[in-house]
Amino acid sequence: MTSQCFGGVLLLAKYPRLSLRLHGGLTPQQCVAQARAAEETGLHGIWFAEYPFNRGVLPAAAACAVATHTIKIAPGVFNPHNRHPTLIAMEIGALDELAQGRVRLGIGSGIGVAVERMGFAYDRPLTTLREAVVIVRALLRGEEVTHAGAAFQINNIKLEYRARADIPIFMAGRGDRSLRACGELADGSIVSNMCTVAFAAGAVQTLQAAARTAGRAQPPDVVQYVACFPGADRSEAQHLAKEAVADMLPGYWRLGQRQPAAKRALLEDSGIGEADFTAAVARLAAGEAPEPALDERFVAAFTLAGNAADCRRQGAAYAEAGVTELALTFPGPDAAADMRFLANSLSPLAGRGSG
Repeated sequence: MTSQCFGGVLLLAKYPRLSLRLHGGLTPQQCVAQARAAEETGLHGIWFAEYPFNRGVLPAAAACAVATHTIKIAPGVFNPHNRHPTLIAMEIGALDELAQGRVRLGIGSGIGVAVERMGFAYDRPLTTLREAVVIVRALLRGEEVTHAGAAFQINNIKLEYRARADIPIFMAGRGDRSLRACGELADGSIVSNMCTVAFAAGAVQTLQAAARTAGRAQPPDVVQYVACFPGADRSEAQHLAKEAVADMLPGYWRLGQRQPAAKRALLEDSGIGEADFTAAVARLAAGEAPEPALDERFVAAFTLAGNAADCRRQGAAYAEAGVTELALTFPGPDAAADMRFLANSLSPLAGRGSG
């Protein structure tokens, strides 16, 4: 792991780089406020998750690019079904100009049900994703692109301005085929929320094996999205974390019934059986509050939550799994204070003399 400076304090290399995850549920103004706090705290980057039918992330990403100076800016993710690869290249190159070379790009196949509701076919998501990465990368390099694939057909397209050729491209995906494609083609992988550390470790192994097979000298980076609730009051942090898991769990459990990889991401070494997941989802659907419906296993498996010692332990576990960057959502009442608490928790001096 590389080192990182938080608020003037160098973090130990045993932790992944820490970044902020924003999303379309926040206004651009709220995003800017958190982005400034993240940069002041020393976070590595900002990832902007684009939800179907919520706010598009480009206005917030552009506003944050202008409001900050050093932190990396990354849409994560665009999907090439409703945003054509040529448009992705046009927009990401211009956003990188605005950010003065700080941009990274995340591409994923999107949520199938939402893609189909927009009238697009979702019968070959991985093929669509692979072709999109190839097209976007070639356009950013300034090439004139003709592509006749199963998903996209374009003829003699070239950007009419010079984009940065080496904008890093990250691919999102859970399945083994998606991870192998990422290891072959991309600069990094994005692992979704609600994926266990053990699942991330397996994903890292698949990525690295694919990269070696492809003859790549450098393995892809691995970014994991995680909801984060740090605080000195462990019980309050756990309470807030349960509320966040309660919001996410029903949708992810439904997804797991359709996609084996999504179910594996929930179950793998979580210590939670299928029957317990089913019961928890049913209790939440019946209107039960998160506190009795979810026990601490759900918090431990799917969030970074608790006091300083908890944060150090969980951060080290992600690093040992091979995760190189944590993209953290801070849904608590004071995101800036939570960022500072986490920075202090992971500093080299934290925990000394505490036994």
